[in-house]
Amino acid sequence: MTATLPDWLVDIPREQPHPLVFATVSGAHLYGFPSDDSDVDLRGVHLLPLEDVVGLRTGEETVAHTWVRHGVEVDLVTHDLAKFCRLLLNRNGYVLEQLLSPLVVATSGVHEELVAAAERCLTRHHAHHYSGFARTQWRLFEKTGELKPLLYTFRVLLTGINLMRTGVVEADLTRLYADGPSYLPDLVSAKRTAEHGRLPDGAPALEQLSGDVVSLSVALEQAREASALPEVASAHDVLNDLVVRTRLQR
Repeated sequence: MTATLPDWLVDIPREQPHPLVFATVSGAHLYGFPSDDSDVDLRGVHLLPLEDVVGLRTGEETVAHTWVRHGVEVDLVTHDLAKFCRLLLNRNGYVLEQLLSPLVVATSGVHEELVAAAERCLTRHHAHHYSGFARTQWRLFEKTGELKPLLYTFRVLLTGINLMRTGVVEADLTRLYADGPSYLPDLVSAKRTAEHGRLPDGAPALEQLSGDVVSLSVALEQAREASALPEVASAHDVLNDLVVRTRLQR
């Protein structure tokens, strides 16, 4: 884990009602622009006991909890293994980024198997996830004027373009500068000073920002059309076997 993350994060998985297959850090820390007052977004997979899956009463497929510890807001969201696998197969780039996050708080052998299967979950249609997410964040930026949703807009577009071109999930905006506008490093530096700050002095005008977002959106669509990624994921059988084996071994 990086120096910007508190050491006590490793205690949180042991405190959960169900054992965790993995827990990783997402959000601004993963995207390369955390500020001193950023919250910590923990994401992962929990494993429901067999009796909570096969009976008439089913357990929580998603557990979400937000609290403050040592002055830091922690936002934890975990999905049961089966639901997480369904999301992986449903062209969901968000859960792919969580699974492949290098900021690992808790791991397991099942986590390693999920990571190994991730490549077989990638499709050209993940571009639609990233273009849709970008539109949502751009609208939020237009409404609030905050820097954070603007950086999210650029981040998801560049992540999507890189994925379509290389087959690699890279969620850190600072590793994607080469394909973005030259002012991105300055915006990232400004974001690191305040979680909900506005555009800094000297930032590009709205017209230029809008034009660059449109250009990257077009580039994402072109990358999708030219991508060597498959149309359909091929990990269905692998993930089904993993879910069944893991359930029966508990």
